Amino acid sequence: MTIELHHGDLPDGLDLGDVVAIDTETMGLNPIRDRLCLVQLSSGDGTCHLVKFDGMNFDAPNLKKLLSDPNVTKLYHFARFDVAVLWVYLGVLTRPVYCTKIASRLVRTFTPYHGLKNLCRDLIGVDLSKQQQSSDWGAAELTEDQMKYAASDVLYLHELRAKLDEMLAREGRTEIAGACFDFLPHRAVLDVGGWADQDIFSHSV
Repeated sequence: MTIELHHGDLPDGLDLGDVVAIDTETMGLNPIRDRLCLVQLSSGDGTCHLVKFDGMNFDAPNLKKLLSDPNVTKLYHFARFDVAVLWVYLGVLTRPVYCTKIASRLVRTFTPYHGLKNLCRDLIGVDLSKQQQSSDWGAAELTEDQMKYAASDVLYLHELRAKLDEMLAREGRTEIAGACFDFLPHRAVLDVGGWADQDIFSHSV
């Protein structure tokens, strides 16, 4: 594992390929209230790039260019939250996207457990530590343990995607998965707009 920490933006000229694993760390789980602190990115080569924000400046032109590039697939676990946070703080609605949590829910119907830790253990035999999950990501300096934790959230997503794609094809659910991924940016906009706790597709009076 190699970790590169950047303050405020990605460096000029960084090429992360056409599929980039992305995760975010925030001050909480409300994308409007709880500010964006960190964005993690990996091309799947064992290197993680951490972009740390100070809470005041979210310009990040290089990061925004990558997030808005239609030729780069943004690979997340639970994309619904990350896409919403990036929309609120960076003003970029990331697409196209792939979500390993959605893919898992579509094909691993034999289990109710679809967290990243579960997927890494079940599909690729990696045991992730979640000890730093609830730490203070808004601190002026990140600890080594925090950076290792943040990196682990993206380093295995490419491998998980490959396993899940095999299962989606086997179960005949590749097309419906793609439709779900296409809808996720719209779901994030609905969340930010005030419909996070409502199923607008349900029948109600």
